[in-house]
Amino acid sequence: MRNPAGLSPVVAGAWRLADWQWTPQQRLAWIEGNADIGVTSIDHADADGSHGVERLLGEALALRPALRQQLQLVGTCRLRSAHTAATDLRGSVDGTLQALGTDHLDLLLIHLPAAPADMHAVADAVAAEAAGLRRAGKLRHLGVGNTTPAPLAALHQRLPLATHQVELSPLQQRALHDGTLGQCQALGLQPMAWAPLAGGRLFTGQDAIACRLRTTLEHLAAQRGINITTLAIAWVLAHPSQPMPVLGSRRIGVAQDALAARAVPLDAATWQQISAAGSAPA
Repeated sequence: MRNPAGLSPVVAGAWRLADWQWTPQQRLAWIEGNADIGVTSIDHADADGSHGVERLLGEALALRPALRQQLQLVGTCRLRSAHTAATDLRGSVDGTLQALGTDHLDLLLIHLPAAPADMHAVADAVAAEAAGLRRAGKLRHLGVGNTTPAPLAALHQRLPLATHQVELSPLQQRALHDGTLGQCQALGLQPMAWAPLAGGRLFTGQDAIACRLRTTLEHLAAQRGINITTLAIAWVLAHPSQPMPVLGSRRIGVAQDALAARAVPLDAATWQQISAAGSAPA
Protein backbone atom coordinates (compact mmCIF):
# COMPACT_ATOMS: atom_id res chain seq x y z
CA MET A 1 0.00 0.00 0.00
CA ARG A 2 1.09 3.59 -0.69
CA ASN A 3 1.69 6.08 2.13
CA PRO A 4 2.86 9.15 0.18
CA ALA A 5 2.26 11.53 3.07
CA GLY A 6 4.81 9.58 5.14
CA LEU A 7 2.45 9.14 8.08
CA SER A 8 3.65 7.25 11.13
CA PRO A 9 2.28 3.71 11.69
CA VAL A 10 0.03 5.09 14.43
CA VAL A 11 -1.46 8.58 14.27
CA ALA A 12 -2.19 10.77 17.30
CA GLY A 13 -5.69 12.24 17.27
CA ALA A 14 -5.87 15.68 18.86
CA TRP A 15 -9.59 16.46 18.46
CA ARG A 16 -10.17 16.27 22.26
CA LEU A 17 -7.25 18.57 23.05
CA ALA A 18 -9.47 21.39 24.32
CA ASP A 19 -11.29 19.00 26.66
CA TRP A 20 -8.02 18.04 28.32
CA GLN A 21 -7.54 21.63 29.54
CA TRP A 22 -3.76 21.50 29.31
CA THR A 23 -1.27 24.33 29.38
CA PRO A 24 0.84 24.93 26.26
CA GLN A 25 3.73 23.20 28.03
CA GLN A 26 1.60 20.12 28.70
CA ARG A 27 0.45 20.04 25.09
CA LEU A 28 4.06 20.24 23.93
CA ALA A 29 5.00 17.37 26.27
CA TRP A 30 2.23 15.25 24.71
CA ILE A 31 3.49 16.01 21.19
CA GLU A 32 7.09 15.28 22.22
CA GLY A 33 6.12 12.09 24.06
CA ASN A 34 4.37 10.74 20.99
CA ALA A 35 7.20 11.76 18.67
CA ASP A 36 9.76 10.09 20.95
CA ILE A 37 8.12 6.70 20.40
CA GLY A 38 7.61 7.18 16.66
CA VAL A 39 4.10 8.66 16.56
CA THR A 40 4.96 11.74 14.53
CA SER A 41 1.64 12.27 12.74
CA ILE A 42 -1.08 14.39 14.38
CA ASP A 43 -4.66 14.56 13.14
CA HIS A 44 -6.27 17.73 14.51
CA ALA A 45 -9.67 17.07 12.90
CA ASP A 46 -11.13 20.58 13.23
CA ALA A 47 -14.02 19.56 10.99
CA ASP A 48 -16.28 22.35 12.26
CA GLY A 49 -13.94 24.96 10.77
CA SER A 50 -13.31 26.75 14.06
CA HIS A 51 -9.55 25.95 14.06
CA GLY A 52 -9.70 25.83 17.87
CA VAL A 53 -7.67 22.64 18.27
CA GLU A 54 -5.20 23.89 15.68
CA ARG A 55 -4.62 27.08 17.67
CA LEU A 56 -3.92 25.00 20.77
CA LEU A 57 -1.41 22.90 18.83
CA GLY A 58 0.12 26.03 17.33
CA GLU A 59 0.68 27.53 20.78
CA ALA A 60 2.48 24.37 21.86
CA LEU A 61 4.62 24.10 18.73
CA ALA A 62 5.64 27.75 19.10
CA LEU A 63 7.50 26.71 22.25
CA ARG A 64 9.76 24.45 20.17
CA PRO A 65 9.56 25.47 16.49
CA ALA A 66 12.17 22.96 15.31
CA LEU A 67 9.86 20.10 16.30
CA ARG A 68 7.58 20.94 13.36
CA GLN A 69 10.05 19.38 10.92
CA GLN A 70 9.63 15.97 12.58
CA LEU A 71 5.85 16.00 12.33
CA GLN A 72 3.17 15.31 9.76
CA LEU A 73 0.18 17.55 10.44
CA VAL A 74 -3.20 16.35 9.21
CA GLY A 75 -6.11 18.76 8.76
CA THR A 76 -9.75 18.42 7.81
CA CYS A 77 -12.02 20.38 5.48
CA ARG A 78 -15.78 19.92 5.21
CA LEU A 79 -17.09 20.96 1.80
CA ARG A 80 -20.53 22.56 1.62
CA SER A 81 -21.38 22.22 -2.08
CA ALA A 82 -19.90 21.98 -5.56
CA HIS A 83 -20.21 25.77 -5.93
CA THR A 84 -18.27 26.49 -2.72
CA ALA A 85 -15.77 23.60 -2.87
CA ALA A 86 -12.82 25.69 -4.07
CA THR A 87 -13.34 28.51 -1.56
CA ASP A 88 -14.04 25.99 1.23
CA LEU A 89 -10.77 24.23 0.49
CA ARG A 90 -8.71 27.41 0.19
CA GLY A 91 -10.22 28.94 3.32
CA SER A 92 -9.67 25.79 5.33
CA VAL A 93 -6.00 25.49 4.38
CA ASP A 94 -5.25 29.17 4.99
CA GLY A 95 -7.07 29.13 8.33
CA THR A 96 -5.28 25.98 9.41
CA LEU A 97 -1.83 27.32 8.51
CA GLN A 98 -2.48 30.54 10.40
CA ALA A 99 -3.76 28.69 13.47
CA LEU A 100 -0.85 26.25 13.53
CA GLY A 101 1.75 28.87 12.76
CA THR A 102 3.23 26.81 9.94
CA ASP A 103 3.76 27.34 6.22
CA HIS A 104 2.46 24.00 4.96
CA LEU A 105 0.03 21.21 5.76
CA ASP A 106 1.24 17.67 5.20
CA LEU A 107 -2.18 16.17 4.57
CA LEU A 108 -5.71 17.53 4.26
CA LEU A 109 -8.68 15.18 4.53
CA ILE A 110 -11.76 16.49 2.78
CA HIS A 111 -15.31 15.53 3.71
CA LEU A 112 -17.73 15.80 0.82
CA PRO A 113 -21.00 17.77 1.00
CA ALA A 114 -23.72 16.20 3.13
CA ALA A 115 -26.40 17.45 0.75
CA PRO A 116 -26.78 15.91 -2.74
CA ALA A 117 -24.16 17.35 -5.09
CA ASP A 118 -22.71 16.74 -8.53
CA MET A 119 -19.66 14.72 -7.51
CA HIS A 120 -17.91 15.31 -10.82
CA ALA A 121 -18.27 19.09 -10.35
CA VAL A 122 -17.00 18.77 -6.78
CA ALA A 123 -14.06 16.66 -7.93
CA ASP A 124 -13.17 19.14 -10.68
CA ALA A 125 -13.24 22.07 -8.25
CA VAL A 126 -11.27 20.26 -5.56
CA ALA A 127 -8.62 19.00 -7.98
CA ALA A 128 -8.06 22.45 -9.49
CA GLU A 129 -7.85 24.22 -6.13
CA ALA A 130 -5.69 21.54 -4.52
CA ALA A 131 -3.26 21.68 -7.43
CA GLY A 132 -2.89 25.42 -6.90
CA LEU A 133 -2.34 25.00 -3.16
CA ARG A 134 0.32 22.39 -3.85
CA ARG A 135 2.10 24.65 -6.33
CA ALA A 136 2.06 27.39 -3.69
CA GLY A 137 3.70 25.02 -1.21
CA LYS A 138 0.78 25.22 1.22
CA LEU A 139 -0.50 21.67 0.84
CA ARG A 140 1.51 18.53 0.23
CA HIS A 141 -1.11 15.78 0.06
CA LEU A 142 -4.87 15.39 -0.18
CA GLY A 143 -7.05 12.60 1.16
CA VAL A 144 -10.70 11.99 1.94
CA GLY A 145 -12.66 11.02 5.00
CA ASN A 146 -15.78 8.84 5.33
CA THR A 147 -16.40 8.84 1.58
CA THR A 148 -18.30 6.33 -0.53
CA PRO A 149 -16.57 4.55 -3.44
CA ALA A 150 -17.94 6.56 -6.40
CA PRO A 151 -16.89 10.05 -5.21
CA LEU A 152 -13.50 8.71 -4.12
CA ALA A 153 -12.93 7.25 -7.59
CA ALA A 154 -13.93 10.54 -9.23
CA LEU A 155 -11.49 12.49 -7.08
CA HIS A 156 -8.66 9.99 -7.45
CA GLN A 157 -8.93 10.14 -11.25
CA ARG A 158 -8.32 13.88 -11.18
CA LEU A 159 -5.78 14.18 -8.38
CA PRO A 160 -4.09 11.14 -6.82
CA LEU A 161 -5.21 10.84 -3.21
CA ALA A 162 -2.92 9.91 -0.35
CA THR A 163 -5.39 8.08 1.91
CA HIS A 164 -8.98 7.47 2.90
CA GLN A 165 -9.84 7.85 6.58
CA VAL A 166 -12.66 5.56 7.71
CA GLU A 167 -14.13 4.37 10.99
CA LEU A 168 -12.90 0.87 11.76
CA SER A 169 -12.80 -1.23 14.92
CA PRO A 170 -13.97 -4.68 15.99
CA LEU A 171 -17.21 -2.92 16.98
CA GLN A 172 -17.55 -0.97 13.71
CA GLN A 173 -16.88 -3.19 10.72
CA ARG A 174 -18.94 -1.46 8.03
CA ALA A 175 -15.84 -0.53 6.00
CA LEU A 176 -15.03 -4.24 5.70
CA HIS A 177 -18.31 -5.01 3.98
CA ASP A 178 -19.34 -1.94 1.97
CA GLY A 179 -16.43 -1.98 -0.48
CA THR A 180 -14.48 0.83 1.19
CA LEU A 181 -11.37 -1.09 2.20
CA GLY A 182 -11.53 -3.20 -0.95
CA GLN A 183 -11.39 0.00 -3.01
CA CYS A 184 -8.41 1.22 -0.98
CA GLN A 185 -6.59 -1.99 -1.84
CA ALA A 186 -7.50 -1.72 -5.51
CA LEU A 187 -6.22 1.86 -5.68
CA GLY A 188 -3.15 1.19 -3.54
CA LEU A 189 -4.31 3.61 -0.83
CA GLN A 190 -3.30 2.85 2.75
CA PRO A 191 -6.34 3.91 4.80
CA MET A 192 -6.44 5.65 8.17
CA ALA A 193 -8.70 4.04 10.78
CA TRP A 194 -10.33 6.43 13.22
CA ALA A 195 -11.91 5.22 16.49
CA PRO A 196 -10.03 1.87 16.32
CA LEU A 197 -10.98 1.35 19.98
CA ALA A 198 -14.60 2.36 19.31
CA GLY A 199 -14.26 5.59 21.27
CA GLY A 200 -13.72 3.64 24.49
CA ARG A 201 -16.84 1.47 24.07
CA LEU A 202 -14.53 -1.49 23.68
CA PHE A 203 -13.51 -1.07 27.35
CA THR A 204 -16.63 0.32 29.01
CA GLY A 205 -19.62 -0.50 26.77
CA GLN A 206 -22.36 -2.38 28.62
CA ASP A 207 -24.37 -3.52 25.60
CA ALA A 208 -24.37 -7.22 24.78
CA ILE A 209 -22.05 -6.96 21.76
CA ALA A 210 -19.43 -4.85 23.58
CA CYS A 211 -19.48 -7.22 26.56
CA ARG A 212 -19.14 -10.29 24.34
CA LEU A 213 -16.27 -8.74 22.40
CA ARG A 214 -14.49 -7.64 25.57
CA THR A 215 -14.72 -11.16 27.01
CA THR A 216 -13.31 -12.60 23.76
CA LEU A 217 -10.47 -10.07 23.64
CA GLU A 218 -9.56 -10.61 27.28
CA HIS A 219 -9.36 -14.38 26.74
CA LEU A 220 -7.27 -14.12 23.57
CA ALA A 221 -5.03 -11.37 24.96
CA ALA A 222 -4.28 -13.39 28.10
CA GLN A 223 -3.17 -16.30 25.92
CA ARG A 224 -0.68 -13.98 24.20
CA GLY A 225 0.49 -12.03 27.25
CA ILE A 226 -0.75 -8.70 25.89
CA ASN A 227 -3.58 -6.32 26.74
CA ILE A 228 -6.83 -5.87 24.85
CA THR A 229 -5.77 -2.51 23.41
CA THR A 230 -2.87 -4.16 21.62
CA LEU A 231 -5.04 -7.04 20.45
CA ALA A 232 -7.82 -4.78 19.14
CA ILE A 233 -5.27 -2.71 17.20
CA ALA A 234 -3.67 -5.91 15.89
CA TRP A 235 -7.10 -6.84 14.50
CA VAL A 236 -7.21 -3.49 12.63
CA LEU A 237 -3.65 -3.86 11.34
CA ALA A 238 -4.28 -7.40 10.11
CA HIS A 239 -6.49 -6.24 7.26
CA PRO A 240 -4.62 -6.45 3.91
CA SER A 241 -5.19 -2.71 3.25
CA GLN A 242 -2.82 -2.05 6.20
CA PRO A 243 -4.88 0.63 8.04
CA MET A 244 -3.08 3.23 10.13
CA PRO A 245 -4.89 3.57 13.51
CA VAL A 246 -5.78 7.10 14.62
CA LEU A 247 -5.91 7.24 18.41
CA GLY A 248 -7.74 9.87 20.43
CA SER A 249 -6.06 9.29 23.77
CA ARG A 250 -4.17 11.70 26.02
CA ARG A 251 -2.08 8.81 27.38
CA ILE A 252 1.20 7.99 25.66
CA GLY A 253 0.86 4.46 27.00
CA VAL A 254 -2.09 3.83 24.67
CA ALA A 255 0.09 4.78 21.70
CA GLN A 256 2.79 2.40 22.98
CA ASP A 257 0.22 -0.40 23.22
CA ALA A 258 -0.92 0.37 19.68
CA LEU A 259 2.63 0.30 18.32
CA ALA A 260 3.20 -3.04 20.05
CA ALA A 261 0.39 -4.49 17.93
CA ARG A 262 2.68 -4.46 14.89
CA ALA A 263 4.50 -7.43 16.44
CA VAL A 264 1.30 -9.41 17.06
CA PRO A 265 0.40 -11.52 14.02
CA LEU A 266 -3.17 -12.80 13.90
CA ASP A 267 -4.09 -15.95 12.02
CA ALA A 268 -7.29 -16.03 10.02
CA ALA A 269 -9.18 -18.02 12.65
CA THR A 270 -8.38 -15.53 15.43
CA TRP A 271 -9.23 -12.54 13.25
CA GLN A 272 -12.57 -14.13 12.38
CA GLN A 273 -13.24 -14.95 16.02
CA ILE A 274 -12.77 -11.29 16.99
CA SER A 275 -14.84 -10.14 14.02
CA ALA A 276 -17.70 -12.43 14.97
CA ALA A 277 -17.62 -11.33 18.62
CA GLY A 278 -17.88 -7.67 17.62
CA SER A 279 -20.69 -8.12 15.09
CA ALA A 280 -24.44 -8.06 15.56
CA PRO A 281 -26.16 -11.40 14.91
CA ALA A 282 -27.21 -11.80 11.28
